Amino acid sequence: MVIVLTIITASVGAILGYVYKITAAPIAQAGAKAQEEAIRQVAPHFDNNPIAESDTIKTDNGNIVIYPASLQGNPTGAAVKAHSRNGFNGEIEIIVGLEQDGTIRDYRVLSHAETPGLGAKMEQWFRTDKNKQSIIGKNPGHTDMTVTKDGGDIDAITASTITSRAFLEAVRTAYTAYTQGNIDGISGTTATTSQQHNQHTATNEEVSK
Repeated sequence: MVIVLTIITASVGAILGYVYKITAAPIAQAGAKAQEEAIRQVAPHFDNNPIAESDTIKTDNGNIVIYPASLQGNPTGAAVKAHSRNGFNGEIEIIVGLEQDGTIRDYRVLSHAETPGLGAKMEQWFRTDKNKQSIIGKNPGHTDMTVTKDGGDIDAITASTITSRAFLEAVRTAYTAYTQGNIDGISGTTATTSQQHNQHTATNEEVSK
């Protein structure tokens, strides 16, 4: 029985290794294509190669990647990939398109594990032109990119305050990386915004109403 189990385990391991080997390249290519498409969707018009010219800022909380956009040699802004580990169910990764002056042009949520029907609404919620939901066209240098419940200017997703805080934290991180390159090594945000965020820690997702 031991010999049979050993042979089965070895065979399964070999098969899995082979499958991984033949699928790794297509998966990587698909990921690169999706990233390129996300940059094109959010960044200002460009004719350069933002991926080739990208700049990575390393922090203790992960990497922030800036994809510069330029048109005929003139800078037009950037797409910035940032994240927050303070989502309701873990990390939220986004890419934010910024005009040259830091105004938010667009965004995409690249990955998350938030609750369907609640936190998962962030892909559309923060671009909806209703009440104080949208961040599009706003400049974090002039707009308080925290939820209104915390004294900020942006309405949180209904029943998803924690997700909203994490999303906006990632937006602030992207803006700070683009405009200053001054990222706090632990929080991934400026010291000021990190302190503001920590002052308003909630215990569960349902307290946002």
